[in-house]
Amino acid sequence: MEIFDRMSRRKHEQLVFWSEPKLGYRGIVAIHDTTLGPALGGTRFWNYATDEEAIIDALRLSRGMTYKAAITG
Repeated sequence: MEIFDRMSRRKHEQLVFWSEPKLGYRGIVAIHDTTLGPALGGTRFWNYATDEEAIIDALRLSRGMTYKAAITG
């Protein structure tokens, strides 16, 4: 998977990774589109089998939140 290609195809703006090794925590923040205003978020706590699965899900969730925000105004 090419991360930048995947982001470009769906017009994602940003993908951020962070971790807290002492807690065993790793997280991903994906921002899809802020054209209509600030990004809204959703959180999913899940243990993914691979990092690729986590990235794909974060991108999907951010895109879904963009459409949800656009529909609800």
